[in-house]
Amino acid sequence: MIERMRERVVAACDGASKGNPGPAGWAWVVADASETPQRWEAGPLGKATNNVAELTALERLLAATEPDVPLEIRMDSQYAMKAVTTWLPGWKRNGWKTSAGKPVANQDLVVRIDELLDGRSVEFRYVPAHQVDGDRLNDFADRAASQAATVQEAAGSALGSPEPPPAPDTPAKAPRS
Repeated sequence: MIERMRERVVAACDGASKGNPGPAGWAWVVADASETPQRWEAGPLGKATNNVAELTALERLLAATEPDVPLEIRMDSQYAMKAVTTWLPGWKRNGWKTSAGKPVANQDLVVRIDELLDGRSVEFRYVPAHQVDGDRLNDFADRAASQAATVQEAAGSALGSPEPPPAPDTPAKAPRS
């Protein structure tokens, strides 16, 4: 019997902190085959750093998706992506110390993400943030995380929340002539 690989799911996650540290929030979104948001979730973190918000968004996305489904995760945080793809193996070898011998920041979140990634097929894709014609899913996650950080309330498709509002600092699209 041939085991068919489950179809790859495209998702995005993002964190926001208004002040860094300041009121923070996280969000993730999972898309259908046409990259239209299907389900999403966002939540408040109280006062936290941007890095904590970014890592929390990734942790919540991984916890909310089936481990046997291949994932493409789009994110605009170089820090969160490098933490779990580049730096993590060295941190583990060094007993959770950085190359400078200091304790790894946000170790609890990184350890949890490492556990959630174990045995999974995940492809991380860096997408630049706040682009006029940028990644739709990253933009959605960014708006949801910003809203959660601002209002400090949970939101999401399971809660019947409307799509997050446009970010106030997003540049308006120039009219096409």
